[in-house]
Amino acid sequence: MQSTRQNKICRLIQQDMSDIFLREMKPVLGPSLISVTEVRITPDLSIARIYVSIMPIGGGTPDSVMALIRENTSDLRRRLGMREGKQLRIIPQLEFFIDDTLDYVENINRLLKQ
Repeated sequence: MQSTRQNKICRLIQQDMSDIFLREMKPVLGPSLISVTEVRITPDLSIARIYVSIMPIGGGTPDSVMALIRENTSDLRRRLGMREGKQLRIIPQLEFFIDDTLDYVENINRLLKQ
């Protein structure tokens, strides 16, 4: 159960990371559609786990885009800090994971139709 403060910070990080992926990281990550689906933060606000949905456009794979995201984690944290330095005392460490809930739902639907 997350506190009100944790929920507020999760929403804030989700909005800012979505905007960073959309506007600032296009040259680095290439042509792909990256959606931040969920953010979870630890109770001490030190680690943010960010779940992203990746649709590669132009021949890449989600795993290759995820590798680029993980390589640029420190740059992403710096960009987040520049946006939220006044609101957050400590910018949390970022951990990125691929959100596969859509694949899971698609698999369940396929199984139910059989």
